[in-house]
Amino acid sequence: KEKEAEISFKDNGIGIAEDIQDKVFVPSFSTKQEGSGIGLALARRGVEQAGGSIWFETVHGYGTTFYVSLPLG
Repeated sequence: KEKEAEISFKDNGIGIAEDIQDKVFVPSFSTKQEGSGIGLALARRGVEQAGGSIWFETVHGYGTTFYVSLPLG
């Protein structure tokens, strides 16, 4: 896709459990007791308002990769 920029962020954690994958971008959802759960929801809104998309791929036991695609120009 020549008119898009794509970046990815990969971790080496345990992955995202299947039962919560559909909640990752939901405002106020967090797996941490101290977390507000606003980070990924805010990121998604900003990326989508810019005409882009954000998604992830996860493998249990190996980690998660988040992708952000944004239009150029």
